[in-house]
Amino acid sequence: MCGVFGIFGHPEAANLTYLGLHALQHRGQESAGIVTSDGSQLALFRGMGHVIDVFPPEQIARLKGDVAIGHVRYSTAGGSMLKNAQPIAVDYSRGSIAVAHNGNLTNAEALRERLEARGSIFQSTSDTEVIVHLVAISTQRAHEDRVADALSQVQGAYSLVCLTPTALIAVRDPLGIRPLCLGKLSETGTWVVASEPTSFDLIDAHYARDVEPGEMVIIDRNGLRSTRPFPDVKRHTCIFEYVYFARPDSTLDGVSVYQARKNLGRELAEEHPVEADVVIPVPDSGVPATIGYAEASGIPFELGLVRSHYVGRTFIEPRASIRHFGVRLKLNPVGAALQDKRVVVVDDSIVRGTTSRKIVKMLRDAGAREVHMRISSPPTQWPCYYGIDTPTRGELIASSHSVQEINQYITSDTLAYLSLDRMQRAVVAAQSDAHGRGSRRSLPMAHQALQTTSFCQACWTGEYPVTFVPHPRQKQMRLLDC
Repeated sequence: MCGVFGIFGHPEAANLTYLGLHALQHRGQESAGIVTSDGSQLALFRGMGHVIDVFPPEQIARLKGDVAIGHVRYSTAGGSMLKNAQPIAVDYSRGSIAVAHNGNLTNAEALRERLEARGSIFQSTSDTEVIVHLVAISTQRAHEDRVADALSQVQGAYSLVCLTPTALIAVRDPLGIRPLCLGKLSETGTWVVASEPTSFDLIDAHYARDVEPGEMVIIDRNGLRSTRPFPDVKRHTCIFEYVYFARPDSTLDGVSVYQARKNLGRELAEEHPVEADVVIPVPDSGVPATIGYAEASGIPFELGLVRSHYVGRTFIEPRASIRHFGVRLKLNPVGAALQDKRVVVVDDSIVRGTTSRKIVKMLRDAGAREVHMRISSPPTQWPCYYGIDTPTRGELIASSHSVQEINQYITSDTLAYLSLDRMQRAVVAAQSDAHGRGSRRSLPMAHQALQTTSFCQACWTGEYPVTFVPHPRQKQMRLLDC
């Protein structure tokens, strides 16, 4: 996952981009970058680490201009190093352009080989640089047409913000796999765009709408205009955004993430009840689902694990050694809430199984009499090729082990996952009202809405919505014709 942000026509563009990226820090913690435009040229600064460390005030002051884009990175294609940090900014025959990308291109290797064969020289190993080269060689004249021409050749997931000296371009892939939202500052009428609307709250902008799948938005001195340069296809929004990745205070494509997660917990309690004394979350992403589980089951909610907020999200740390050490660094049990208790632990997913095993051991060492693990999504059996760091099936414990075998491995008393149908229903039932407040639809309404709603859920089913160009390092996958 990554986070992107853009703003057009504000004298404090760099400062507001810094704040917007800070609100997206959960989407990537490896590197951060900002590009600004003063109307004639681009200025770029990137660095490794968190936003607050990369951009001291004196560095922000050097980024001049009233237009900016920014990026926080979590690597899925290309290693974690400065040369792969974004945005990527280049000068070419038609001028200057900078690109920031959330997602993953499934045909990047094939395109890269084709471009290198015709003489292109790559400076990074990021798939995003493929887009930059395709823009540079396009025969179209206008920048937005060159971007559309480039994206017509790529496959996979992309939510992009692009910056030229005079315009900001935002575009979302035709399947709408990754989120992208539009907002506006009330006082100045300044347009902003971001991966999640939580960025708007921090800078006192109001959410306007989501960028639609397949839509390109161009913002310049003449205002905002929208085009649809790609053929219409069926929407496949990543449902894992609602389960784990997005911040709970976000609303994406009309669905309240917080309400969706509470609904997941309710469904989980109904599908897999258990006699217990307390129900606790794996913080922070498991908290809303645990609230829903407690409400539906009547089991008291407790904070049995306390998280250190000075540690990043262990799931998205790139090295296994950091992930394993980070579990103990990140979480600590509350003995007073656990001593001699039958404990239900609610988490959003089990990917490799190592984190869950350590958590169960922590709880038992803290005095828990029984530990019942409940997961608010189905077993993750297939890798994601659209922006989640699960490159091989061999890393996914559920791809080769039954639920009972996983239960034995993590040493819990019982283990149960939410079914696919109930997960879908929980998310659809969380559609927001006209004022953005999360609501819980009735189950018949949710069933009816499911008839017109489609998600990408390939990590659970192995049915992929984007044609995949195999690479030697990747496994063959089943494809879903859309």
